Amino acid sequence: MTNIDTWRALLSERNTDEVVTKALVRDVQLPYGAGTMALITLDNGFDHTKPNTFGPHGLFALNGALSEIAQRTDLAAVGVTGKPFIFAVGADLKGAASVASREEALAIGALGHHVFRRLGELAIPSFAFVNGAAMGGGLEIALHCTYRTISAGVPAVALPECFLGLVPGWGGTQLLPRLVGPANAIKLIIENPLANNRMIKGTDAFGLGVADAMFEPADFLEESLRWAAKVVNGDVAVERPAHGEGWEKAVNDARFLVDMKLRGASPAPYRALDLIARAETAGRDEGFAAEDDALADLLMSDELRAGLYSFDLVQRRAKRPAGAPDASQARKVTKVGVVGAGLMASQMALLFARRLEVPVVLTDLDQARLDKGVGYVHAEVDKLLSKGRVSPDQANRLKALVTGSLTKDAFADADFVIEAVFEDMAVKKQVFAEVEAVVSAECVLATNTSSLSLTEMGAGLAHPERLVGFHFFNPVAVMPLLEIIRGAATDDATLATAFAVGRSLRKSSVLVKDAPAFVVNRLLTCFMGEVVAAVDEGTPLETAEHALDGLGLPMTPFALLQLVGPAVGLHVAETLHEAFPDRFGVSENMAKLVASGKPGVYRPDFTLDPEAVALFAGGSAPSTAEQVRERVLRALAKEIRIMLDEGVVAAAQDIDLCMILGAGWPFHLGGITPYLDRSGIARPRFLEPGVASLPA
Repeated sequence: MTNIDTWRALLSERNTDEVVTKALVRDVQLPYGAGTMALITLDNGFDHTKPNTFGPHGLFALNGALSEIAQRTDLAAVGVTGKPFIFAVGADLKGAASVASREEALAIGALGHHVFRRLGELAIPSFAFVNGAAMGGGLEIALHCTYRTISAGVPAVALPECFLGLVPGWGGTQLLPRLVGPANAIKLIIENPLANNRMIKGTDAFGLGVADAMFEPADFLEESLRWAAKVVNGDVAVERPAHGEGWEKAVNDARFLVDMKLRGASPAPYRALDLIARAETAGRDEGFAAEDDALADLLMSDELRAGLYSFDLVQRRAKRPAGAPDASQARKVTKVGVVGAGLMASQMALLFARRLEVPVVLTDLDQARLDKGVGYVHAEVDKLLSKGRVSPDQANRLKALVTGSLTKDAFADADFVIEAVFEDMAVKKQVFAEVEAVVSAECVLATNTSSLSLTEMGAGLAHPERLVGFHFFNPVAVMPLLEIIRGAATDDATLATAFAVGRSLRKSSVLVKDAPAFVVNRLLTCFMGEVVAAVDEGTPLETAEHALDGLGLPMTPFALLQLVGPAVGLHVAETLHEAFPDRFGVSENMAKLVASGKPGVYRPDFTLDPEAVALFAGGSAPSTAEQVRERVLRALAKEIRIMLDEGVVAAAQDIDLCMILGAGWPFHLGGITPYLDRSGIARPRFLEPGVASLPA
């Protein structure tokens, strides 16, 4: 029995609901008399909204096509391309989640290698014509080919496996470093996935050397075939630089950065680095076998299932927010008003102008503040222009869309007005009274409050039903979460409009009940409160600061406090203490830190400020790091259980989604509720049985 027969016997009966990507072969006569190319088109039979993926049956289909091609003697070349807008996006993740044994996992890795490597080992040259999105195994197919062209319109090129708890397991860790050098390979394999799964565009991929030629989308395939013909005829010689130096340094530097970011919490990036290091000297057989072993280990890991749970949240639940009204009730937004011209307000103004492409007017108390806010927007547009992210015409249009006014009369024809003023109830109520006096009866009023009650804020309005919470996270352009809060009087039309605007802003919106500090800030304040309380009791600040390093959180508690500002942290703690005095305390030492005027406990060089640390001295009941960790996690589990009982969100998944997208809860931990359940900190008596558990 051959290997392919063994794999077919082992894998054919699993994942029977696989959407099979077919390998459709047609002969194409290359121009310039270069001969016949067998052109394979990858196509699963659906449009671009269901991308090409590969499970066992798709791999067997591609293998069959390559077997037929290999037997032919009349071909000058073979080509691979995708259906419109999509090349291929890798492995079928639904199938990955159901792998039942290491034997199956090894077979999946080995089968992918067996099929893909044939493209680079045929007797004739192979060409990948990357016409659309190419991710994971899709990019690896292209890497196995002898040559590659890419469309300038490709929106996404990535190897996202480390983001999910895997490694590129079908050749990526071995072929890419040799093609583009270890440093560029590490950027695609490790750095980008750990930066919230950042993608690059086709133009960037060409710049890195992933592709040998780039053509415009309109005639991409035709130009690619002309180029391929010239390569076959010898009229074009493809030369690639050698990458023999700096390999060890690139890997060691990356390992240091991964340690800084994850502190050993997720195995996948470390396994990927080991494989990249091996690629410097390993032959194909050895390197691919090492990928098989790594893939098999990781496919059976808790980290993978956690990553797939997180992926499902951000790819599916985030796109269908629980409790959102029917979109048909949303009102059209043709102009936006922003009350305030500070940093947060200016960031919002730029985002509204870029995504909605409607006029945005800022107001503030004096001309200097107003000029500073509008100036910030214009400066940011200039940065986008310098990076090539907008054209000169687009830059001019964006600048023209954002204006300032010293009076709120400028909001008279606005459809959506959001305030971003000081976090004080009296100030916000006054602002909305002034806005309501000039806007139309249909204008939505939105607040960016991080903790205050919408119901109280709207109590004095003539139309409180049009007030909605619209809570951004900082920095506005980067953080994907938008907490949309429904007050006691908020009507469906207002809520539907808020969700429609959120979609236009390309945010992931979660519906939240009008509860103190909502979701993210409530849990972060709980988290921070327990750490600060431990320090107040006498735990050394450095011990408490690093007690949760093993989770791989994006930053330590006091670093987070420095980012948001001690005054903001203290204000939210006071708000929650007023609402829940038995669960949220207010640290006297934190109040001392705020009174001191210090920005936090760190100096600009990120060393601890002894004067700030001294403000927390005096406790006589220190805890160990393990005690601090357990204390924090138990408090979070208890608070989440209460929030679910209160109906702050529809389900535990929404809390997980909020923490992943708004607080940087690590993807590899699989959401906060299943992590607490899995770790033994929380059991079903705390969290909803089944709902908060990882999928089987």
